[in-house]
Amino acid sequence: MTAVDPRDAAEVPPPASVVAAAPPVAGPVPPPPAEGVLGRTYRALTLGIISVVSLIAFEASAVNTAMPAVGQALDGIELYAFAFSAYFTASLFAMALSGEWCDRGGPLAPLFTGIATFGAGLVVAGAAQEMWLFVVGRGVQGLGGGLVIVALYVVVSRAYPEALRPSVLASFSAAWVLPVIVGPLVAGTVTEHLGWRWVFLSIPVLVLLPVTVMLPALRKLPPRKGDEGMDRRRILLALAVAAGAGLLQYAAQRRDWVALVPAAVGLVLLVPAIVRLLPRGTFRAARGLPSVVLIRGLAAGSLVAAESFIPLMLVTERGLSTTLAGLSLTGGGLTWALGSYTQSRPRLEPYRERIMGIGLLLITVAILVVPLVLFGGVPVWIVAVAWVVAGFGMGLNISSGSVLLLKLSPPEDAGSNSASLQVSDALGNITFVGLSGLLFSAFGGASVDTCGTPDVTNAASGQPAAFAAVFVTMAAVALVGSWVATRLKPAEKGLGAAPAGGGKTAPVPGPRTPSAPAER
Repeated sequence: MTAVDPRDAAEVPPPASVVAAAPPVAGPVPPPPAEGVLGRTYRALTLGIISVVSLIAFEASAVNTAMPAVGQALDGIELYAFAFSAYFTASLFAMALSGEWCDRGGPLAPLFTGIATFGAGLVVAGAAQEMWLFVVGRGVQGLGGGLVIVALYVVVSRAYPEALRPSVLASFSAAWVLPVIVGPLVAGTVTEHLGWRWVFLSIPVLVLLPVTVMLPALRKLPPRKGDEGMDRRRILLALAVAAGAGLLQYAAQRRDWVALVPAAVGLVLLVPAIVRLLPRGTFRAARGLPSVVLIRGLAAGSLVAAESFIPLMLVTERGLSTTLAGLSLTGGGLTWALGSYTQSRPRLEPYRERIMGIGLLLITVAILVVPLVLFGGVPVWIVAVAWVVAGFGMGLNISSGSVLLLKLSPPEDAGSNSASLQVSDALGNITFVGLSGLLFSAFGGASVDTCGTPDVTNAASGQPAAFAAVFVTMAAVALVGSWVATRLKPAEKGLGAAPAGGGKTAPVPGPRTPSAPAER
């Protein structure tokens, strides 16, 4: 997934910390390098980066597959959504911390700290005996994932010449393909035959190889020059957003007056901080750059929230095995990459805003089709077809948004605006996964039978209304995003809105962003 949820954050142009780590471009564009990313000089580092991204991608694909079994084993369906939102919430804070850490001392320490933290979270989750402890483990994973994703961007900007950076970032996208294909199958097979715990406990061992491969090359990176300290203000703002979002999610799960206290504190922390982290006018869909930032949160949040509940629905309402339920999401990962490639065609450049609107409409339709399987006579394979459509729409939208953001950003604001896009991505995941959990619980979802039933002629064995509430609401969110797409062009000629209040300003090395997603 994913930092951030590892999958969605991957689509974002390098954040402020990354572009600050690279020197500004001056003079003529340098000639192409004598060797590629897999040449002798860069081979070990490239393979190490791809391995780390692949492991994170595999974990993101495997979690969706294994979660129904986790909820059943730990008797924690009421905390189902928290298992996802805890990752996103923690990663939001960790990304801000990693950016400042990389700027101060280079990417080596945050990268390896992130890998170790991610592995520790896997162990905590895999060994958990209660659902709340599993959620804690997922939060620890999020801290590690947020540290890693930003540090990897900094590694790319500092270790590779400018002409090779697009190829390296494209390899991030390629690193997602195989895990998306085999992840659900492997995770489902392991869950059914060995138990869900091994889905989490086996990955930390696999991390050792890429770490060993990367370390010699990373030690050769030039030390970070400058003695500036961390931007504590931005770190505190990110911490306030994460803490506020967590309190609101906790309050949403309670059904008493006591919930008003954490809800009020969460709002006090979240609202002022997020307003300062995002461009002015974002929440009123001001034309131009603010709408680009807003649409990212709406698109990513609606799709991730809906995707989180698909395996659970197929297991509990239609009696599918864990493996088959997870495989229903595989096609979406592949068409996401296809959509990213499609939008990069030069002849489509004049229609970029329209492409983003089309992408949101495809996501809307796909999410609305999914709950049709709650009717027993509807074949379950329509979910896989719908998610193929959703993935293509997401590829069109997310990658186009990254390109459009940099098109609307003056060079001196591109760094802070890119960071704002990443924050919107993570906040959308947190908000809408949390809202989905609230709806699922409010409509009786906590009482679903996670053992599943093979009786596909009668889908009333669980709580269909709980799933329907989630998917219909997320489709409405995506539909709002398609309206926001009509406001992507600035009202007048010129650049977008002012940069985020908490962002850092830095020149952007060229090329500014790949046309394909960086990690998916």
